[in-house]
Parts: sequence; C-alpha cells; structure tokens
Amino acid sequence: MIENKTIARPYAQAVFDLADENGTLDQWSRFLNIASNILSDATITFFLSKPTLSKKQKFDLLIDLFNSIEAENVIFGAQDLFGSNFLKLLLESNRVTAINEISEQFDALKLKAEKKVEVIVTSASPLSSIQQESIARSLKKRLNCNVIMQTDIDKSLIGGVVIRAGDIVIDGSLRTSLEQLNNVLTI
Repeated sequence: MIENKTIARPYAQAVFDLADENGTLDQWSRFLNIASNILSDATITFFLSKPTLSKKQKFDLLIDLFNSIEAENVIFGAQDLFGSNFLKLLLESNRVTAINEISEQFDALKLKAEKKVEVIVTSASPLSSIQQESIARSLKKRLNCNVIMQTDIDKSLIGGVVIRAGDIVIDGSLRTSLEQLNNVLTI
C-alpha cells in the first residue's frame, strides 16, 4: 500500500505552485491546516468513508463545514473556486486521508520558498534568551535562512543540546559524547 506521504507529494507541489503563482501561500496554508483539522475528526472521516453516500453528499458536508469556518473570516477556502475544486478532487480521487501530509508538505515547501527553517533545540535544562539568540544567529549563518526556533527539555541529555533542523541533526549532548567515549573504550 502506498504511504500517504508519497500520495501527498504531487498534490502538495501542485497546490504550492498554484499558490506561489497567485501570491496566496498564506491563505492556502491556513486552508490546508483547517482541512487537515476537519478531516482528522473521527466522526467526519467515518461519514466520508460510508459507501452508501454519494460523493456529492460528502462534498456538501465538507463545504458546509468550511462555510461555517469561513463565516468567521478565517480562510478563503470552500467558496473559492480553487479551494472547493481541491476538496472535490481529493474526494473523487479517494485521497482525503492524505490531507494531513499534503498540509505538512505544503508548509515545508512554503518555508523553503520563504528561506525559513523550523528548528527544535532540545537541552537538559532551559536555555537563557542569550543562549537562544546565539544558537539562532549561528544557525541562520550556517543554514543561510531565517530560523524559527522551538525549545524542548530532555533531562536525559545530562548537558549540551541537540538541534534538529529538517533532516539535519546536530547532537552536542553530553549523553552522546559519553556514549561515543564508551564505544571507543570498549573496542
């Protein structure tokens, strides 16, 4: 069976290309995130999986859900031709289960286009604002893009930090250093 990540890739790229061309990256990002939240509801996915319902009935449910959200001026989505056509395409292709991955991959493409990277810095104890700024500056210089940093605490690290930026992992933790020293000494 094909994974949703594989299924999502061409959809995310197509939507990204359309949004980039039309200058609507932020609107599409919100639309996809809300669609992901709506379609992650077990009751809705159960309803959409019923074979006795027509695709039109399923589409009408999604449009009604988006219209209720749009009334609050949150997104452009369901009344917009592109947004409603995208929902219809996902329903007709039986790809609504991939919406979460489509949203994630779209956001990754958006960050890359905006020369931004999300970074998770894990440390054994809370980092001071000076330490965070220093790490952000160093990463900005090294990765040549703006850094959106999130910090986490993991007391098992003992000391140091582990930095995750996409596929890049910089492990400067004391725990890893001790493990590497142990491996060298036991050989």
